[in-house]
Amino acid sequence: MRTLDFSPLYRSVVGFDRLADLLDAAAHETVTGYPPYNIERTGDNEYRIEIAVAGFKPDELSIEVKEAVLTVTGQKAANDGERRFVHRGLAERNFERRFQLAEYVVVTEANLADGLLSISLKRELPEALKPRRIEIGQNAGSTLIEDRKAA
Repeated sequence: MRTLDFSPLYRSVVGFDRLADLLDAAAHETVTGYPPYNIERTGDNEYRIEIAVAGFKPDELSIEVKEAVLTVTGQKAANDGERRFVHRGLAERNFERRFQLAEYVVVTEANLADGLLSISLKRELPEALKPRRIEIGQNAGSTLIEDRKAA
């Protein structure tokens, strides 16, 4: 596997530490294929993450957001003592999936149906960051000049 050196990035930019840290963490992350998931864009500022969690009950799943990291954890309760398998092909192992969230992205809801855990996300920009239209007045400047001449 190729390793990337981000030290030149740290030396030449100011204020982008978080971005460099994200790139560095992504480069060193160990990737497992379990459980499989989809990330879907459902609108301009809306997303949905679907994770295949067949066999898990709602009380065996945990969703947490902390410091812009969405963590989904599955802790399967042990029940192997009651069952005797001839073949065991369904993966019912514990897992933890992490997703880095952009600024102002919040989880709006989570649902479990048909073995899929769906997590809805939305980017909610504060009013101060939203674009706003500034109206241009007419004759406002000429009125001030005429008032100064009269005085």
